Amino acid sequence: MSVQERLKEVIQSNEVVLFMKGSPDFPQCGFSGRTAQILKACDVKFASVDVLADDAVRNGIKEYSNWPTVPQLYVRGEFIGGCDIMTELYESNELKKILQPAQS
Repeated sequence: MSVQERLKEVIQSNEVVLFMKGSPDFPQCGFSGRTAQILKACDVKFASVDVLADDAVRNGIKEYSNWPTVPQLYVRGEFIGGCDIMTELYESNELKKILQPAQS
């Protein structure tokens, strides 16, 4: 299975998935930490993938989304964006609307 196939499987099998550096409890960069905090503040269950654990995943996710940076958020298979976009959506309450069906 190729990296792109693995990424597609993870994205499609999780309602909300965050590709980040580190984990939600131990983020390895400020942007990843911020995005995980935003999702926790929205009280939504989400899967996370540590891109630092696998170079193929770290490079592959950028290719998959055609987006140059990590973190990256996917909701129901759709790429939402990175930290800046998530922050804007959160502050305008749009993120909660996007996540609504996914909320626990």
